[in-house]
Amino acid sequence: MTIGVCYFPEHWPRERWERDVEEMAAAGIEYVRMAEFSWAVLEPERGEFDFEWLDEAVELVGDHGMQAVLCTPTATPPKWLVDERPEILQEEPDGTVREHGSRRHYCFNSRSYREETERIVTKLADRYADDPHVAGWQTDNEFGCHRTVRCYCDDCADAFRAWLAEKYGSIEALNEAWGNAFWSQRYTAFEEVDPPGPTPAEHHPSRLLDYARFSSDSVVDYNRLHVDLLRERNPDWFVTHNFMGRFPTLDAYAVSEDLDLVSWDSYPTGFVQDRLEGEPTPDQLRAGDPDQVGMDHDLYRSALGRPFWVMEQQPGDVNWPPHCPQPGEGAMRLWAHHATGHGADAVLYFRWRRCLEGQEQYHAGLRNGDGSPDRGYHDAAQAAEELATIGDVDHVDAPVALLFDYDDLWALDEQPHAPDFDYWSLLEAFYGALRARGVQVDVVHPSADLAGYDAVVAPALHLVTADLADRLTAYVEAGGELLLGPRTGVKDAYNKLRPAPQPGPLADLVGATVDQHESLPPQIETRVRRAGDPDDTYAFRTWAEWLDADAASPLLTYAGDGVASGRTAAVRNAVGDGSAVYCGVWPAADLADDLVRPLLERAGVSHSDRLPDGLRVCERGGWTWVTNFSSGRYRIAAGDVSWLVGDATVEAFDVAVADDGIVDGLSVDRL
Repeated sequence: MTIGVCYFPEHWPRERWERDVEEMAAAGIEYVRMAEFSWAVLEPERGEFDFEWLDEAVELVGDHGMQAVLCTPTATPPKWLVDERPEILQEEPDGTVREHGSRRHYCFNSRSYREETERIVTKLADRYADDPHVAGWQTDNEFGCHRTVRCYCDDCADAFRAWLAEKYGSIEALNEAWGNAFWSQRYTAFEEVDPPGPTPAEHHPSRLLDYARFSSDSVVDYNRLHVDLLRERNPDWFVTHNFMGRFPTLDAYAVSEDLDLVSWDSYPTGFVQDRLEGEPTPDQLRAGDPDQVGMDHDLYRSALGRPFWVMEQQPGDVNWPPHCPQPGEGAMRLWAHHATGHGADAVLYFRWRRCLEGQEQYHAGLRNGDGSPDRGYHDAAQAAEELATIGDVDHVDAPVALLFDYDDLWALDEQPHAPDFDYWSLLEAFYGALRARGVQVDVVHPSADLAGYDAVVAPALHLVTADLADRLTAYVEAGGELLLGPRTGVKDAYNKLRPAPQPGPLADLVGATVDQHESLPPQIETRVRRAGDPDDTYAFRTWAEWLDADAASPLLTYAGDGVASGRTAAVRNAVGDGSAVYCGVWPAADLADDLVRPLLERAGVSHSDRLPDGLRVCERGGWTWVTNFSSGRYRIAAGDVSWLVGDATVEAFDVAVADDGIVDGLSVDRL
């Protein structure tokens, strides 16, 4: 478990480099990532290469006992390349070209850009193939950032048609699968199918879903080009890519299949502003939301089923969200420990020094622009020292799986059926309830082997195949406990409604079907009660399904005097040695907890009392991290515990680490 940093030596005078690297080593840094945006410096003119500066930087890093992580520089093709081969540029749906002057302006399907990628990656890999100071590589940088997974140029049109032809075999099969009789949308040849451009009304949802799949597959294929070239030169290098948090357009599972290591970029106080529903609280603006960041940690840890890296960790204030408050005192240390508790083996802060030019001048570094230490430097140094004291720790062993599928995300994004229906937020309603009970969670694809999990939570399995239904049924019959959320089993794999009541192929497992559904605005009452108990009610939001129970037992009914009053909202069905619960509403926090708690008890999963908002517990390899993302002070009651970092009193934005598992029966008092 180590600390690292991202460094841009090409931004600074050479006479400063050695001092920078000495100060990195003094802070306990072990990895230095470099060169992800350096193509124009490495090759200022076609065929004229300058590696001397990078050679020197890599050698300095190695001489001071650290290791370099290099990056393929393809996220920023230089201007001379754009001028020579303008066909590499991306296009918007309306044909507008995304010009040079920023980053990520190339098309993944451009044949020209793939040629140029092979050329520069080969040159770099050959140069450093035998360098003992280079530990591994990051491919490109943040695939798809700035809405760049989906391009609509002629190269993409050709590639999309070829992708469809391979998938469907005949245009008749595509017409049938999509349901193109609707609005006279039948095609007579694959050559007629275009990328989805501007239209007067909505696009066909099956066409949109397949374009989302195709676009993501294009990135997978482009990343594989990098990986294959690097592995050919040195099979001992690790190869990773730095994903983004809550990133909607790229299937991280699919990209990860070609990687040795998964990494992602974590910016907690920015994420609560641009990808968390509602207004962030003051505490969230100072430290972020532990469940939002935690779900990303668990997703990327689970993508390969082993430890991950945070390749970019927020070092202080950042430039890109609407507001840039200073993080709480100690937050940069807190984030490193939080990531480690979730399974990170390395946390690299972005960046070493605040930049003096370009678009990121207002992005903090561990050091200020003049080289003096900034707030994050002291946090990083303390975290490095504490993590070194803890030493090696085994992988996270999670007893609960949360099922997450990009196909479900894309399909629901295309037809949300309510302005506030957001797939990520629905997932977090269930994920947060698990984490508030101190439970470790793997965020896995529905195709994953579920046999090793005591409980499985699936907030919205929108597209359900017969094979998935069979697998879930076998899991429950063998003693597994399953919790399903709303909008499950609605459609087939092509994004079409089924000619059978929801939840389709899961109806027998659930023991109920959906009679009606409704999306609800705030002015309509949204409460449910325990079946048979008129006084015990809970709030829900956005979505409601009226269930007809068959074999299942009702758990919740709709409260109030509205049209749904008395109808069943959730059921439980015993199947074999396990049971399945279907909840037809989007639960508020109290209801989510009341669904999760009995699930954990039936599954025999150890859990804590319900933790306060902002306070979370992570268990990894027999160690327990208590992380406080709030300004409150708490005392942890967990029996006879030995604390290696901190103690039972956890201050604001603080962390404590115990050398034993303490979740079972843990309770918290606010001071």
